[in-house]
Amino acid sequence: MDSTPDYTSEGIERVPLSQFTEKAYLDYAMYVILDRALPHVGDGLKPVQRRIVYAMSELGLSAVSKHKKSARTVGDVLGKFHPHGDSACYEAMVLMAQDFSYRYPLVDGQGNWGSPDDPKSFAAMRYTEARLAAYSQVLLSELGQGTVDWVPNFDGTLKEPQLLPARLPNVLLNGGTGIAVGMATDIPPHNLREVAAACVRLIEQPKAELADLMEHIQGPDYPTEAEIITPRADIQKLYQTGNGSIRMRARWTVEDGAVVITALPHQVSGAKVLEQIAAQMQAKKLPWVEDLRDESDHETPTRLVVVPRSNRVDVDRVMSHLCATTDLERTYRANLNVIGLSGRPGVRDLVGLLQEWLTYRFETVRRRLQHRLDKVDARLHLLDGLLIAFLNIDEVIRIIRSEDEPKPVLMQRFDLDDIQADYILDTKLRQLARLEEMKIRAEQDELTKEKADLEKTLGSPARMKTLVKKEIIADAEKYGDERRSPIIARDAASALDESELTPSEPVTVVLSSMGWARAAKGHDVDPASLSYKAGDGFQHATRIRSNQQAVFLDSTGRSYSLAAHTLPSARGQGEPLTGRFTPKDGARFVATLGGADEQRWLMASDAGYGFIARTADLIANKKGGKAVLTLPKGGQVLAPAAMSDVNTDRIVAITKSGRMLVIPAADLPEMSRGKGNKIIAIPAKEVESRADHLVAIACVPEGGRLRVLSGKRHLSLKAADLNAYESERGRRGNKLPRGFQNVDGVELEV
Repeated sequence: MDSTPDYTSEGIERVPLSQFTEKAYLDYAMYVILDRALPHVGDGLKPVQRRIVYAMSELGLSAVSKHKKSARTVGDVLGKFHPHGDSACYEAMVLMAQDFSYRYPLVDGQGNWGSPDDPKSFAAMRYTEARLAAYSQVLLSELGQGTVDWVPNFDGTLKEPQLLPARLPNVLLNGGTGIAVGMATDIPPHNLREVAAACVRLIEQPKAELADLMEHIQGPDYPTEAEIITPRADIQKLYQTGNGSIRMRARWTVEDGAVVITALPHQVSGAKVLEQIAAQMQAKKLPWVEDLRDESDHETPTRLVVVPRSNRVDVDRVMSHLCATTDLERTYRANLNVIGLSGRPGVRDLVGLLQEWLTYRFETVRRRLQHRLDKVDARLHLLDGLLIAFLNIDEVIRIIRSEDEPKPVLMQRFDLDDIQADYILDTKLRQLARLEEMKIRAEQDELTKEKADLEKTLGSPARMKTLVKKEIIADAEKYGDERRSPIIARDAASALDESELTPSEPVTVVLSSMGWARAAKGHDVDPASLSYKAGDGFQHATRIRSNQQAVFLDSTGRSYSLAAHTLPSARGQGEPLTGRFTPKDGARFVATLGGADEQRWLMASDAGYGFIARTADLIANKKGGKAVLTLPKGGQVLAPAAMSDVNTDRIVAITKSGRMLVIPAADLPEMSRGKGNKIIAIPAKEVESRADHLVAIACVPEGGRLRVLSGKRHLSLKAADLNAYESERGRRGNKLPRGFQNVDGVELEV
């Protein structure tokens, strides 16, 4: 492709749109990556942060100076170095001043600089005042010592440092976040003393591995005192790959039965956490919590109190639930993506990151020493010339008085160069007193000794290592502090399921013949005595707990389930189940059951077939339910019978014609769905014609009694009486006494 520019007659360059847009986007992407979003490995700063710190140092806003209006600083930054928006610049400055955002703040603010509850609630820059924090000297103290390159500012009128000569790896200490084009960075903050110790270890042992450095660096160290609960293996993987995540959890203690939260994860608002907990309380999803208070004040910035309903509440379980459902536990992404010494961005592992910073540090120290050596050489050169002039003072004065151009004469007479001659000519007469010779020679001796030391250090890698190591240790001693975020290995929090969140109270679930359902408190309710709509009446009922699932069976053998506590109160007439479920083919609801997941039930059709099922197998979490009982032709669903013990219970089956069969419950299989096995023999034709069918089933526990109901008559059968009807499964059964040829039902006697 011909790359020669195409110009119009007016001198306007013509470029294909695809080529122009590609170049424009790439230029923009590179600008965002290199000049906005990503920090540099050298000083750990983005351009706007670097310019703020440098501008404040130029304004004389050191840690011991008076505070000045933030607007003054922002104005200097925008006008001299960073021609962008004032609000974005001020926000970057605020972030560097917030001790809850930065592990080691660079700016010391005075006024309203935001709060942990609302970091963006800071006052406008015309109200706040600022100066540099003491820690900023780590970045600035060597700035004027030839340590960094200087580049023109945006309009070429001033010079600004390309980087700051950081004496500690600020890129790890304060971390940083940023979103560029096609890449992002999330570097967690670390403890200064730990990182400094790791750097010293790496200087002493250049081949040290990650495990060696992790003897010093335990993990990230955030500005908050919340716990880091990430397993050590995950932290090691993060440092090994440069990618991973860190999980933090709030810290709390128990005082007088109440939970007192004293530390929140990084950048988590206490007010928001209270809102999240209160929302669960209002939704009745937190039955164990009675009250919620915010007792935070100036002395204790974080003190949130959660009051349980009673001392029987498992506080640890409740807090685990709250950690899983609120910001009391939070995960932070970690991505060690920085701009390297080569000027290219990339993800670094911990060892590589520290090695690259140490390379930068050694080069910075070398430049500092070389700069000082050059200064010493220059001064010694001037002192040599001055001493010559002093020893020949009379001749020098004569030349200056008698010559029109004394400079070239001095240079020729005393073998001086241009710089020495100028220095002699600029020297004041009073400096040529008798005592000056002693001062000159003393200064020469001192500088000569310093020069020798500088040359030794520059020429000896061992001495250079010792120097850098001593400086790192000294800075760690001066600016370091104890770890704030303790690292404690814990399992991730887990939320409680809905059944655990609901109070466990006895309820009676009542189903009407028209398919309306409701729940009455207690187990001593007589369902038949409740009021029903005109034309409606009692169909079936079951006694369960309010935190359990209520299961309903329809006439086609499908099961449906819903949480018992969601049913309307029995004070009213309930609500139709067709509003919650969608039965097929106009099926009607015929029975209800419920209880613990492992509770066994005898499921049967009036055709004489059945099986044993667990409550858990009958729960269907969808509106259409699920098929459970397969009905033979002409068969109908019977109300399930609860079992006490599969191994000892006996099953009683009674037909319309008055035949009763007793079999061991163990003779029936346990299934989750299906037709089941034959319990009692009933001819299929009689079932289809309804001439005979199963009318009642019961599960009688060992030693239990059974009452058979037929109109106004009832027959009470003891365990020994039932033996007369016991036979093999699938038999016809024996006839009941006269008067019980039309059985209405059966009841277990307590």
